[in-house]
Amino acid sequence: MLLCVSASHKTASFDLLERLSVPATPVAPLIAEHDECVQGAVVVATCNRFEAYVDMDEPVTAAVALGIEATLAAIESATGVPASELEGSYTVLGGSDVAEHLFSVASGLESVVVGEGEIAGQVRRALNESRQLGTTSAELERLFQRASEAQRGVKNSTAIGRAGRSLVRLGLELADSRIADWSTQRVLLVGTGAYAAATVAALRDQGAEDISVYSPSGRAAKFSAKHGLRAISAETFPSVVAHSDLVITCTTSENHVLSAATFAAGRGAFEAAVDGAAGVCPVDHTARRLVIDLGLPRNVDPDVATVPGIDLLDLETIRLHAPLEELQATDAARDLVRDAARRFASVGERKNITPAVVALRAHVFGVLDAEVARVRARGDEGGQTEQALRHLVGVLLHTPTTRAHELAETGRADEYIDALSALFGIEVADPAASAPARRDIADAG
Repeated sequence: MLLCVSASHKTASFDLLERLSVPATPVAPLIAEHDECVQGAVVVATCNRFEAYVDMDEPVTAAVALGIEATLAAIESATGVPASELEGSYTVLGGSDVAEHLFSVASGLESVVVGEGEIAGQVRRALNESRQLGTTSAELERLFQRASEAQRGVKNSTAIGRAGRSLVRLGLELADSRIADWSTQRVLLVGTGAYAAATVAALRDQGAEDISVYSPSGRAAKFSAKHGLRAISAETFPSVVAHSDLVITCTTSENHVLSAATFAAGRGAFEAAVDGAAGVCPVDHTARRLVIDLGLPRNVDPDVATVPGIDLLDLETIRLHAPLEELQATDAARDLVRDAARRFASVGERKNITPAVVALRAHVFGVLDAEVARVRARGDEGGQTEQALRHLVGVLLHTPTTRAHELAETGRADEYIDALSALFGIEVADPAASAPARRDIADAG
């Protein structure tokens, strides 16, 4: 069975999500190695969520409890966050609920800003990473591939993608109330990844022209050449920070790239330059300036908020300011996700009922073969009797096979299996045996 242990911006603080986002080692292999009943694991870790999708060996008693135990133990080992600290900050989903949840996540319906597009790529990368680590399973592959299909369906069939705004754009909209003319703003971008590219596009849409870029990892020159920006060196970084009107950070650095000390060093260097050079105009440090931190873990030390004239806007603040209408998905998008989840479950139920159908057919064809052998022994001229018997059996099996799939799709596979046992004495493992485990999920929540 599929299991999801989820900590997101809806259940956990950003401080906790920040700590979960920087594991010392990959979490998925630790989950997969915990117990032999764990068939596979994929971990989706973004700035707003940390989720482990686990494929459990369904017949195992208390599979859900083992899956949760494996996940929490792996988190503690990789991040140092103990299970006791996670209590109350995560939810557990199982069975068919897992597909609907992941499909909603991939479609941007569970994001801080509903409809944001970055999450789809993050979900795909999570699957690719698990493939490289060797922790996927056939069912997890199917789950994540269907999630990508559901996301594309929502994007192409609804206005949710157009209505939703990325965190980058929402952050800039919050900044817009403080900026009269974007073309006059000196903007410093810290980071050169996917968020940085999205930020450049959003800044130019707002009208920003003076944009510099600094990369803690040394990729500023390549990024600036590609996007037509000005690259900043490590030596001049503090000075540029000190006289920028807007600083936006979006790196994956595990350490703070900006602090109150950075501003102090930059202002000191700039004032020294002013004292030593004629014609250099000092910067008015009394004017309000803005720092937007889009990083998780945080790129900006909270002490920046204590710097005179500096306002700090981080992910948690952006979440609190997200317009209410952005937090509500359209009915059409939700309907598409639910329909995709039902189709996913339907295929899964068909797979579950397959052993029962195979057992019935094996039983019937066994009886048929015995009867054909008896007919042959009596002399079946031209094989006409055998042909008629095989045709009859095929006709008779059609309806039971069709009913098996129909019952499975409506969650009634156990009725079919009970009927096989009562009528023919055929014993098949009951795919509904996971029902007690799903009650465990409710208890765990």
